Amino acid sequence: MSIVILLIGIAAIALGYGLYARTINRDVIQPDDNRTTPAKMYMDGVDFAPANRNVLFGYQFKSIAALGPITGPIIAVKWGWLPALIWIVVGTFFIGWVQDYASIVVTMREEGQTFGGLSYRLISPRSRNILLLFIYFYLLLIMGAFGNLVGFSLMTNPSIPLGVILVILFGVLAGQMTYKWKQDIVLTTIVTVILAFLGIWFGAGLPIGDQNLIQAIPDFFARLYGTFGGATSPIWFLSVTQAMFLGSMLVVIICYLGAVLPIWRWAQPINYVAFWIVLVGIIGGVIGLLIWHPGMGDFPAFTEWNVPGLGWLWPILFVTIACGAISGWHSLVSSSGTARQIEKESDALFVGGGSMFLEMFFAIMAFLTATVAFGSFQGYIDAGSPLQVFSVGLATFMNQWGLPMTLGVPYGGVFLVLMALTIMYLVVRFMRVASAEALGDSIPVMRNVHVGSVIALLLTLFLIWIVPFLGIWVMFGAANQLMASLALLLITLWLMSKGKSYMWTFVPFVFMFVTTIAALLYKVVESIDKLAAPGLTGEAIAANVIIALVAILLVVAAGILAWDGLQAIRRFRAQAAPAPTGGGE
Repeated sequence: MSIVILLIGIAAIALGYGLYARTINRDVIQPDDNRTTPAKMYMDGVDFAPANRNVLFGYQFKSIAALGPITGPIIAVKWGWLPALIWIVVGTFFIGWVQDYASIVVTMREEGQTFGGLSYRLISPRSRNILLLFIYFYLLLIMGAFGNLVGFSLMTNPSIPLGVILVILFGVLAGQMTYKWKQDIVLTTIVTVILAFLGIWFGAGLPIGDQNLIQAIPDFFARLYGTFGGATSPIWFLSVTQAMFLGSMLVVIICYLGAVLPIWRWAQPINYVAFWIVLVGIIGGVIGLLIWHPGMGDFPAFTEWNVPGLGWLWPILFVTIACGAISGWHSLVSSSGTARQIEKESDALFVGGGSMFLEMFFAIMAFLTATVAFGSFQGYIDAGSPLQVFSVGLATFMNQWGLPMTLGVPYGGVFLVLMALTIMYLVVRFMRVASAEALGDSIPVMRNVHVGSVIALLLTLFLIWIVPFLGIWVMFGAANQLMASLALLLITLWLMSKGKSYMWTFVPFVFMFVTTIAALLYKVVESIDKLAAPGLTGEAIAANVIIALVAILLVVAAGILAWDGLQAIRRFRAQAAPAPTGGGE
C-alpha cells in the first residue's frame, strides 16, 4: 500500500506540474524572458537580488515547507487515511501550486509590490491597512504554533541544539562562498552540505550503533536544561519549564538574526543548505519504504466525522492540513521574497509550482510515517506527539537500509527544527515589514528593522508561553487558509485587470474562503464553550480568550476584504463587458 501511495504522489506531480501547470503558464501567463524582473530592476543586495533558479528553488522549498506539511497530515489521519490523502493530492493539484506560482507572477509583473500595495490599487484604499492587520496577526499565529513546537519540544532534546547551530553556521558559510568569494555553486554545495551533515552527527554525540562517542555534548545541554540523568526540568513560571524557556529563547535569537540580516547573508543560504538536508531525508525515507514496502495494517480509511479534540471533518480537516495542500504562507514567501529574486520570468513556474509539488510529496511522506511506520492505528496513537511520530517514523524508514536509530532519531529532530526555523525568521522579517508599512508614517520608529523585529518576537514569546499547542495549531491553520483565499482573490483581480482567464483562481478562492471562515467561527464557539466550563485556571481562561478574540478579528478583517473584493470584481466585469449597441433611427 505504501508503494501505491508514493505512485499516486508521482502521478499527481506528472499530471499537475507537467500538464495542468505548464498549460496555464503557456496559455494564460505567457512568460517573457525579455522583460526585466524586479530582482534586476531594483537590485539592492538586501531584498532584491537575482538568484540562480536552482538556488532559488531550494530557497523557495525550504521557505514554504516548514512543520505544516509534517504536523498537519499526521494530525489529520485521525479522521482516517483516505480523507487526508485526498486533500493533500487534490488540494495541491487544483489550488496549492496555483497560489504559489501566481503570487510570484503577480508581484514580478507589478515591479515587486507587496500584497498591501496591490490591495490598495486592485480592491480599495482601506483594504491595504486591513490586509496588513490581518497579515500581522496571521503571522503571529505562525510564530506561536512553530515556536511552541520547536522551543518547547524539539530544542529541549539535548542531542539537537548543537547540530542545528552548526547547520546554521555552515549555511552562513555558503552565503559567504557564493556571494563574497564567488565560488562555484557545486563546490559550495558539496562543502557546506557535507559539513552540515557532519555537524548533525557531531551535535548528537557522534552516535555509532548504540553508543555516543562524545556523550559530553548532549550531557552539556541536559545539564543546561535541568534534565541530566533523567531529571524533570523544573518549572520556572506558569507551565514553562527551564528547558522550555531556554529552548524558546534560542529560537528567538536565531529568528532575530534572520529578520535583520541581509537575505543573502542569512535566510537564502541557510535555507539552501537546509534544503539538501531535507531532500536527503526525503530520499532516504523513500528508499527505506521501497525496501520495506509496508502495508497499513489495521489503519482505518475513515474513522468518524467528528473527532474528539479536533472537530468535524469539514471544515477542520482542511485547515489542519495547511501546508502540503494549500497554504497562505506560501503566497507571502512567493510575493514578498521569491518574486524579488527571480532572474527571468520563465523561472517562476519551476520555482513556485515545482516547489509546491515537491512539498506535496513531502506531505505524503509525513502521512506515511503516521500510517505505516508503527504497524497499526493504535501504534500511531501511542507514538506520541506529531513530531515524535515523524522523527521516529522517518528513522524507522531509513533504518531499513542501515542507518542506526541512534542517529536517525536525532537527524529527524534536526530535520524538523530546520523545517520550522528556516521559515520562522522569514515570518519575523515579514512581520516587521508589515508593521513598518502600516505604522511607519504615524510611528517612524516602526521603520527600524530592530524595533519591528523585537516587538514581533516579544509577542511571539507571550503567545507560546500562554496558549497550548493544539489551540494555536488549528487557529494557525484556519488563518493560514484564509490568507490563501485572500491571496487568490488578489490574483483573480489582477488577472481580470489584465483581461486574462481567471476562473482557475476564482473557484479556489470561493472554496477556501467559505471553508476557513467556517473553521474560525467553529473555534470561536468552541472557545466560548470552554470558558463556560467550571474550574478553569487563569492560564486556560487567558488562552481561550486570546483564541476567540484573534479569530473574531480575522473573520471581520477577511469579511471586509472579501466584500470590497467582490465590488472590485463587479467593476472589472463591467469594464470588460462590451458596450451595448444602440439602434439608429
